[in-house]
Amino acid sequence: MKTRCTVALSVLAGVAVGAAAVQALHAQAKPPAYVIAEIDVTNVEPYDKEYVPPAAKAVTDGGGKYIVRGGATEVLEGDWNPKRIVVLQFDSMERAKEWLNCEEYREPRKMRHRTAKTRMILLEGL
Repeated sequence: MKTRCTVALSVLAGVAVGAAAVQALHAQAKPPAYVIAEIDVTNVEPYDKEYVPPAAKAVTDGGGKYIVRGGATEVLEGDWNPKRIVVLQFDSMERAKEWLNCEEYREPRKMRHRTAKTRMILLEGL
């Protein structure tokens, strides 16, 4: 009987330590970050051919992931009528800023500025 109690207490202690470790890891994790861009392409051909391919590579190489990339939009409230919306997800706000200012994205970013009007924000997620 004594051995069973010792084993049971050891198992419970192990579970408690594991649960505390998981809580500590979650508390230390930075929330994800989202880049939301409203893009009005003014010169479609160079935008599609010269901007999109290297920009997409820079996003994935920079640790980002496309959540929304163009597609249909529908206004639910207000008078906002965006032409194109892009939503990117990064591990943190710092990582998103690193991507935006990285060497690999420098030239594509200049191309975007020449071929589109962009409004872009960075949001911290939950």
